[in-house]
Amino acid sequence: MKKHYRLLLVMFLTVIAISAIAQETVVKGKVIDASEGTGLPGVNILEKGTSNGALTDMNGDFSIKTQKGSTLVFSFVGFVPQEVIVGDQTTIDISLQADATQLSEVVVIGYGEAKKEDLTGAIANISSKDFNKGVLTSPQDLLVGKIAGVAITSNSGAPGSGSTIRIRGGSSLSASNDPLIVIDGYPVSDNTAPGAPNGISNPLSALNPNDIESVTVLKDASATAIYGSRAANGVVIITTKKGAEGKIKLSYNGTVSVSEPIKYIDVMSGDEYRDLIDQLQATGNFGITDQAKTFLGTASTDWQREIFHNAVSHDHNLSASGSIGNLPYRISYGYTDQEGILKTTGVNRNSLNINLNPTFLDGNLKVNLSAKGSYTKSDFGDVAAVGNAISFDPTQVVRDETDESLADYDYYFSWLSKGVTNGNTNPVAMLEQTDNQGTAKRLIANAQIDYRLPFFKDLRAILNTGFDKAISDGFNRAPLDAGFVHNNGTLVGRDNTYSGENRSELLDFYFNYVKEVGLHKIDATAGYGWQHFYREGKNTDSNAVTTTSREFKNENFLVSFFGRLNYIYNGKYFLTATLREDGSSRFSGDNKWGLFPSVALAWRIKGEDFLSNVDALSDLKFRVGYGVTGQQDLYGVSDPYYPSIAQYRISNDLAQYQLGNTFYFTQRPQPYDANIKWEETTTYNIGIDFGLFTNRLTGSVELFQKNTKDLLNNVAIANGVNFSNYLTTNVGSMENKGVEVTLNALAVDKEDFTWNIGVNFTSIDSKITKINLTDDPTYLGVFVGNIGVDQFIQNNQIGFPAFSFFPYQQVYDADGRPIEGLYVDRSGDGAPVVGNSLNKYHYKRPAPDFLMGLNTRLNYKNIDFSFSSRLSVGNYVYNNVEAGYAYYNTAYTLQHFRNIPKSISNTEFVSQQQLSDYYVQNASFFKMDNMSVGYSFDNVLSEKLKARLSFTVQNAFIITDYKGIDPELGPAGEGVTQGFGIDNNIYPRPRTFLLGVNLTF
Repeated sequence: MKKHYRLLLVMFLTVIAISAIAQETVVKGKVIDASEGTGLPGVNILEKGTSNGALTDMNGDFSIKTQKGSTLVFSFVGFVPQEVIVGDQTTIDISLQADATQLSEVVVIGYGEAKKEDLTGAIANISSKDFNKGVLTSPQDLLVGKIAGVAITSNSGAPGSGSTIRIRGGSSLSASNDPLIVIDGYPVSDNTAPGAPNGISNPLSALNPNDIESVTVLKDASATAIYGSRAANGVVIITTKKGAEGKIKLSYNGTVSVSEPIKYIDVMSGDEYRDLIDQLQATGNFGITDQAKTFLGTASTDWQREIFHNAVSHDHNLSASGSIGNLPYRISYGYTDQEGILKTTGVNRNSLNINLNPTFLDGNLKVNLSAKGSYTKSDFGDVAAVGNAISFDPTQVVRDETDESLADYDYYFSWLSKGVTNGNTNPVAMLEQTDNQGTAKRLIANAQIDYRLPFFKDLRAILNTGFDKAISDGFNRAPLDAGFVHNNGTLVGRDNTYSGENRSELLDFYFNYVKEVGLHKIDATAGYGWQHFYREGKNTDSNAVTTTSREFKNENFLVSFFGRLNYIYNGKYFLTATLREDGSSRFSGDNKWGLFPSVALAWRIKGEDFLSNVDALSDLKFRVGYGVTGQQDLYGVSDPYYPSIAQYRISNDLAQYQLGNTFYFTQRPQPYDANIKWEETTTYNIGIDFGLFTNRLTGSVELFQKNTKDLLNNVAIANGVNFSNYLTTNVGSMENKGVEVTLNALAVDKEDFTWNIGVNFTSIDSKITKINLTDDPTYLGVFVGNIGVDQFIQNNQIGFPAFSFFPYQQVYDADGRPIEGLYVDRSGDGAPVVGNSLNKYHYKRPAPDFLMGLNTRLNYKNIDFSFSSRLSVGNYVYNNVEAGYAYYNTAYTLQHFRNIPKSISNTEFVSQQQLSDYYVQNASFFKMDNMSVGYSFDNVLSEKLKARLSFTVQNAFIITDYKGIDPELGPAGEGVTQGFGIDNNIYPRPRTFLLGVNLTF
């Protein structure tokens, strides 16, 4: 009987087991990024309520054993989790949407990283999926219009040209206003600094935009003070893409583009110009005779269309990522061939990026090895041809092989053939007879070793070491028959060459301690940094008559000690304190070392009980910060590398001393300031972060004030106390204060349709608060913005923004037309107005009253669409293109003819009136920077091959009342006499159409 019971029991248990097995199923599928349509590796899949789970591989594929009726939870950092109930299906494909707030996102900060939700400072982070599309050679253009408080202006439309980055406005008058740039933990050298090698038009051009994973911008001093004496203008941290464990993933990105000029200056045609000359001759006031008119040609040449063309470019990028054993890797190669719309200009770049990220000792030892190399060849052409194309006589031919009078000039028309030695230059000849090339090789390599101490698991030791080396050489040549290179009419040709090397070495060593005890979390960092910068080069200017050479070598060192403490209590109360001490070889004595502290507090108000039941409010955090940072790139002094040391300069050939019949070079002392020091900026910041409606709407509001002291200025000093009557020294101060607003909305969140909208707003009020050694009310400030011989259109003065325009106030007639030479007598002394600076006034500024960025991204099934745009209001530009022309000195200047813009009919000025406020013009604009549409194919030929086709338009359109080519201008250059917002015939930015393809295997 017992045997029967046992048999029945066995049969019963067997049935239960078979029934249980019958309910178990294997589910396979794929998890993709809804915005990109590509597989997501490392997504966590967990059977809810159990420990049963799986991870997606490099392609986003997964397989998991589970029970019917169970719930699978799909989660990944930075994405909204999804839950799916398992029924009879055996395949489940998931599209994860990006979390609108990305609160759990890990953000790279100085010497470490932090969760976005734990930040206390003004920090913005943009990942690759939010970058502007189609950027080929200028990585900073990926961010245009994306971040409040960050203004990025491309310096020109030339291929590979750099951009001016301003974070919360400039903090200096004559030193650098550029932010510190850190690539994968390495603060890179500034290749635009004085003494840096030529041949590199963009200090970031060595970095392929396709290799960038994210960009973090540190804006306030509580975030930047960890970089001390180099952080007064903010910090931009670039992180490149890394490999991950899994199978190999191959990717190809390619684009073909066509760029076209958007606009031309409206000048007179050949027939219109000949008619104008007849009209001017009839007045008898311009010295135009029948003999002079024989210099006019019979052609009708549109010189602007002769030098510009539609440019075709292509860009290709291959990458492989995955892992070999415990060695994750990513290797990429990029090739770019970018042609400029100005003929004979272009950039050809080869780039290689290698990232290796192995781990050892059960994960306690992590190593990041990175190498970024590039070889760039640039054809710079002759940008001066842009201005000459506007002014060159439209009645002349480009080239005439039947005219033997032009034989000495390779048959290009030249005023020298008419015996005129001061004529302007044939712009086509300038381009076609100029060979202006530069090559640059650059390698940035560093190793980061992160070791968690086995006997003290909460403590890590981090070593970051590497080097940045750039070598360039090039030449700018013109043949002996180039009519634009002459010495009082004698053709001399040109053979200018240069070579240079710019390198730096880095050693950072620091400890990081992280400990959580109950409601307390401590994250402390302390370390030492050392960086050495070295530059050398040679420039030789040669022609058929003379040769001059100049060589230079300079170096500087930076030694630092730094520390940071992050403390969090109960997830609601945050404290960040940093301290950095920098020692710079640029300075002497007590000024060699500087201390840069900061502190920030934050309160997550949403975590309090009184807001716990407010469902509409997802997040609310209040932040306040204070910090001091410095600026040691003192480009406004004569020698930015040894400014505190007495120096002697060897005289040139024209300043020798004669003893008997022999001439000797002299060595003369230069003015210097032994007490010179870095400029220092103190920043106050108040911010609020918020989220509404389950973070469907998120944003932040920032109020800030930056007070900079010890600004450099070139001021008069007493006779006999130095080797000059003027000295560049620390005397000034400036105040910037403003507001930033950022809003991000997930407007639509459906299964097959999502719509994200981003808006940012910035307004900055700036003024100079001190600029001289004494408070002299009669001191007129510093004249800047050079527009001619001893002509300056801008001024730096107490109480006004930097680079304020400083013209005479134009008087107009009853019809609203400017009256030539008549200006308001603002001094009231009755004396002639022109020539007395007391009659000038501060009128407008180049910086806008406010900037606004608007961007959006839509995804409908396999279709994606995005655009990025900007609105700039209140920025003014000095139109030096118009101001440089008038009837008398342009229609017949010194026995030769020059064309003039048709806009001269608005003034009919006979003589130039360059200092009139008529030419300070409102340059407010709305610009559509980038528009892109794409379609993704899930399966191409096989399930493993994915594809995306895209069409992008860059610089799509601009709406503005500005009369020139482009209302958006960068600086004329760093230095005490340079300006900002002056239109001097820049290389115009083109409109570009790009067709792209992305393949992922």
